[in-house]
Amino acid sequence: MKIEKLTKNKIRVVVSFDDLEIENMDINSLFTQKKQSFFVSILEKAKKELDFETDGYKLLVETFSLNNDFVIFTITKYSFKGEKNTLEKKKKNDFSKDTVIYEFEDFDEFCNFCNCISKFSNLNYKLFSRNISLYLYKNTYYLLIKNINISYKNKKIFYSLISEFGKPLSFSNTFENKLIEYGKVIIKKDAIEKGIKYFS
Repeated sequence: MKIEKLTKNKIRVVVSFDDLEIENMDINSLFTQKKQSFFVSILEKAKKELDFETDGYKLLVETFSLNNDFVIFTITKYSFKGEKNTLEKKKKNDFSKDTVIYEFEDFDEFCNFCNCISKFSNLNYKLFSRNISLYLYKNTYYLLIKNINISYKNKKIFYSLISEFGKPLSFSNTFENKLIEYGKVIIKKDAIEKGIKYFS
């Protein structure tokens, strides 16, 4: 089992199927009341190792698996108080688009994404798109992904991973033109590949 802190309110937990077998459970039984102790042990480990406190918070847990080797949980905590930590509705990805733009809070978040995706050797993002550029516009980083192969079989996994670090924007030609005309090109081509090579 591996636990990583993505932000102060979000962690990622990688659990192998061997870990589940040791606990005599499978993915379907993980969140049943009978097996809840395993999930509680994950939260206790996150609290001890990463200072990830969950008492008094609502938790959003997202799960997916890859090649039946392991299960990935993303756990996000939200305050019960209706101030800054109000749960926002997540923007859904349109898997039919051939161009998307993702906004990253800062350059480190882009680097974190590159580091994350580099660990998935069988997730060939080059088959997803070979036209990926990184721009800086008004102190915000944007990843412009064009000519997407909409038939790429692992695109949902790609979108799930990138959504942990960046926010999908409602794509418009106008905003793309703004990026190209007024934005600063940070990585003109193969942004993910170069991000992995130089920054992850």
